[in-house]
Formats: sequence, structure tokens, C-alpha cells
Amino acid sequence: MEVTALVLLVLGVLLAEPVSRGLAAAHWPSRDPVGGLLLWQAVGLAGGLSLLGSGIVFGLAPFGSSLPAAVTGVAGAIRTGTWPPGFDLLHGAALVVALLIGLRLVGVLGTVTVRTLRARARHRDLLDLLGTPWPAAPHARVLDHPLPVAYCLPGLRSRLVVSAGVLDTLDPAQVRAVLAHENAHLKERHDLVVLPFVAWGATAPFVRGMVCAQVAVAALVEMRADDVAANRAAPAELTAALGSMGHATPAAALSSFTTALDRRLARIADPPAPLPAAVQLGVRLAAVALVAVPTALLLVP
Repeated sequence: MEVTALVLLVLGVLLAEPVSRGLAAAHWPSRDPVGGLLLWQAVGLAGGLSLLGSGIVFGLAPFGSSLPAAVTGVAGAIRTGTWPPGFDLLHGAALVVALLIGLRLVGVLGTVTVRTLRARARHRDLLDLLGTPWPAAPHARVLDHPLPVAYCLPGLRSRLVVSAGVLDTLDPAQVRAVLAHENAHLKERHDLVVLPFVAWGATAPFVRGMVCAQVAVAALVEMRADDVAANRAAPAELTAALGSMGHATPAAALSSFTTALDRRLARIADPPAPLPAAVQLGVRLAAVALVAVPTALLLVP
């Protein structure tokens, strides 16, 4: 099991740093945002499994030749009070480190989730109090504000928000394009895609690859929403609408606007050629394989 632990550790470090940095710098995800998001999720899940699993596998190595056998061995040792002679301080320390990393990750994810949900709930209550329901779109609210701003507030009771400035500044086709973009965020639950990477980056902000992952995933969900909107509205209307909008949005909201807006507008106006079907299939298979490898190393004797 020590060799398995070493392989898992190397895989986890590679995914957290050079692989994440390389994928964040790659240009092909802009040609297949869905595939890029799937691969990012696989990198995050496989990296977490590998880093946590390496410590657990090494720590439990004296109890069995595989993780399932070792878990059974630990249960037997607890019942009998007899510990294998190979279980020493180093193995115990590996288990403690793995436990601390796991608690840190779960704690940060829980904290970020609770903070985000509370911010959304407060903002939703304010919207219902101050906003005017808009019959043109379900769960939409119009805020009496002169600046053109649009965003969505995801969740079980989602809200789509536009300011009066949007309705005054944009023509109906441009308004529909903006709504299509924001509805894509809501329907595909991009907030759930982004949230784990926010937690991942906050868990170890000193690991540059994790920070790069958070930024890259945020950009890809915007590209995906752009693609959905461009399929439902004229690209020229979408670019004109996005270019006219304001950039200020509240905490916990998902917005159409990022610091990379100029690059997004250029991408909408001149869409890159999609990846060949065989390459898209390969990306999805690679995502499955990334998760399958650490899982197999953990479970297969």
C-alpha cells in the first residue's frame, strides 16, 4: 500500500499544480466550455481524492494490503485492542495529516456555502421588498435604478434581476439576449459548478494552481452562458447588450460581467471553431478516467 500512497500523492500534487496551471492557460476550453468544465470538475475531484487518499492509504498500510482490507483490519484491531507491529508514529501522523486536510476542506466548503446561502437569502428578501415583479420573465424583479445592470441570484427560490436602466437603455432584442444569458446560469446551476472551486482556492490560497482553477472555471461558465444566449438571440444583439451594461453586482450573485468582458465580446462576435467531435469525446473520456484512476487505486486490491 505504500507504493499506492506514493502514486496517489504524486497524482494529487500534479493535478493541484502543473495540471491546473496548464489547463487554466490552455485555449481549447473556449472552443468547448462544457467539456472544459467537466474536465475541471474531474481535476478537482481526482485531486482531492488523491491527496486525501494518499495519507489514509499510507497510514492504514499496516492493517491490510488494500484500503477495504485495511478498514476491516482497523475494526478488528479496535475490537481486540491489538495493533499490528508495523503501525508506528509515521503512519499515525499520515492519518492525522489526512484528517486535518479533509476537515479543512470540508470546513471551508461548509463555511463558504453557508455564507453564500445567507447572503443570497438576505439579498432575495431585499429584492422581494424593493423590486417590482416583471411579468415578462418568471421570478424576475425590476429595480428602480438608472444604471443598466442585470444579474441572477441562484438557488431554490432563484431571482433574475434587471434594473430600470436596462429597460430604458436596451432595445427588446438586447434585453432578451441578456435574459437568455442569465437564465442559462440559473438553469444549468453554474453556482454549484463554481462553489467547490471557490472553496478549493480558499483552502490553500498559497497553491497557485488552485487559484488558477477558480478563475478559469468562472470564465468558462460565462462562456457557456454566452453560447446559450448566442443560440437564442442574434450575437450582435448580445454583444451590444453586454457592452452597454454596468459591472457592479452584489455579493453571492452570478453576473454576465467579468474583467475579461472584452475577450468574451470578441469571442461572441467571432466564435472559435468547435473542437472536432472525436476530440470532444476524448475530453469527456479523460474526465471520467481522471476520477476513475484514484478511485481504483483506493478500492481495488
